Amino acid sequence: MQGYVTRRIVLRFGDQDYRIRALSDLQQFADPDQHAERAGISSAQWALFGQVWPAARMLAEAMSRHAIAGKRILEIGCGLGLASLVLQCRGADVVASDYHPLAEVFLAYNCALNELPAVSYRELQWSVPNETLGRFDLIIGSDILYERDHSSLLAALVSRHASELAEVLISDPGRGNSGPLTRALAAQGFDVSEQRGPMGTNDTPPFRGRLLSYRRSARVPGSVADAGQMATGCEGTHRPGPLAG
Repeated sequence: MQGYVTRRIVLRFGDQDYRIRALSDLQQFADPDQHAERAGISSAQWALFGQVWPAARMLAEAMSRHAIAGKRILEIGCGLGLASLVLQCRGADVVASDYHPLAEVFLAYNCALNELPAVSYRELQWSVPNETLGRFDLIIGSDILYERDHSSLLAALVSRHASELAEVLISDPGRGNSGPLTRALAAQGFDVSEQRGPMGTNDTPPFRGRLLSYRRSARVPGSVADAGQMATGCEGTHRPGPLAG
């Protein structure tokens, strides 16, 4: 018995509907083997990964139209992996990552719900270097700056895993922690631009939600050990089957 309650919803990104299994609410909790506890995830935080957050929807919508040809893409803090599902549907070369013990399970289930091949998944704690992960041309995340130390951890991760001409794309609901990240990435040669957007149907201008795009257009000495690590994505497209009901 799984010990938590789920629900299924249908979300539309671009011109495609996606069936999503999510946790029913923020009160869900199940950690019988203490995997989450060992990862530093408290009972109050446990259900956060399994919700459909406005910033995640913003990022998934952006990925429905973002240029992906020839890019190796990493989603960090993927949660339910909405953006990775959209990218997989478009045939992108994408790796999803998180450190919640159930993120991979929910991502695989949602791929199957939409008749998509499984998204490649890696368990990733930002504070722990992983030399086997390699480098990426596009690093994406949604609402991942909700604590003050996240900016420095994320900047270090970008330094380790961003390719020479990489882009970092983050959807942020306006928590006020993006400034330190912008300064840290500027030191790595990234320029920032932003696009404002609503965080819900009742959100009115000036919108608090932002899509932050950090782009590096010139080589920064020492930023990339081997430019040959850049990989190309495939060109095929996978489409989900028709929705039932």
